[in-house]
Amino acid sequence: MSTPLLFQPISFRSVTARNRIVVAPMCQYSAVEGLGTDWHVQHLGARAAGGAGIVIAEATAVSAIGRITHGCLGGYTPEHQGLLTRLASVIGLCGAVPGIQLAHAGRKASCQVPWEGGKPIPVADGGWTPVAPSALPATDGATVPHALTTNEIAGIVGQFAALARMARQAGFKLAEIHGAHGYLGHSFLSPVSNHRNDGYGGDLKGRVRFLMEVIEAVRVEWPSDLPLWVRLSCSDWVAGGLTIEDTVAVSRMIADTGKVDLIDCSSGGVAPDQTIPSLHPGYQVPFADAIRNRAGIATGAVGLITEPTHAAEIVANGRADVVLLARGLLADPAWPLRAAKALGVKPALLPQYLRAAL
Repeated sequence: MSTPLLFQPISFRSVTARNRIVVAPMCQYSAVEGLGTDWHVQHLGARAAGGAGIVIAEATAVSAIGRITHGCLGGYTPEHQGLLTRLASVIGLCGAVPGIQLAHAGRKASCQVPWEGGKPIPVADGGWTPVAPSALPATDGATVPHALTTNEIAGIVGQFAALARMARQAGFKLAEIHGAHGYLGHSFLSPVSNHRNDGYGGDLKGRVRFLMEVIEAVRVEWPSDLPLWVRLSCSDWVAGGLTIEDTVAVSRMIADTGKVDLIDCSSGGVAPDQTIPSLHPGYQVPFADAIRNRAGIATGAVGLITEPTHAAEIVANGRADVVLLARGLLADPAWPLRAAKALGVKPALLPQYLRAAL
């Protein structure tokens, strides 16, 4: 029996992954002042050893105020370089392509870690003032964000470039710009959160400007032979918000630059009153399908994909080029090895683990 496409190698520029299973970025909220710990090393190393083709480190903030919580990973001081180097090294050592997500939380910054409630932290209680395209709080009771000036926007674009440089020096082989889930890139894109009337607001061309400038700046620091991905929220799931038609148009603009290799297709996060019509396994796959086949760029499918046969079907039928798993891989780092067995593929065990072959 031929090997399912899910378990065939895939290449992006000079980088080849052993299969098309990607560990999605998953915040661990376990850093101290942006500096990760051994927790991050074991977390990512275990999932690389578990057989995934690409492992993307969690959202890594480009600045201190760009963190979602006090526990978020950062890459904005020289002290952060060492841990990022360890992360890239352990992922590669275990056979996966090391990736990193470049992020800024925007108006969703300054929150408690989830297991402490996840609520916004006021400045008076040790939080900080978030920044955003417009002075619109993310939720009722949240700190009103500072509306960025054009000079401040340029500064943040430079911070993305600086983190890309740090990631390159650390040894990462894939970078992803976070433009989803209501964080800064997405809040510029969405008319729900962007009420500007200058060159960074208004119509879709204006609202996409920040993201396009980040892509351009990151590419200056990110080598031309290494892949760059962008994560987008393909629908805001709210009246007056982004639709898949908008996101297909944005993806075409991104594809036309020739600087981005894949759109990681997620959704939601910009509005607390979002309504998802049907939350079921693969509910976001149609977004990846539409963008892949209408915008002319590779896509990644994500969202409640837990069964090996489902993951294999998505890739085999050309609905996406890779699948990204989060919760399933959080629960079972060896999910790819178990999926391989289920699909009749010989698991690609590391030599140290050969005695575990069933």
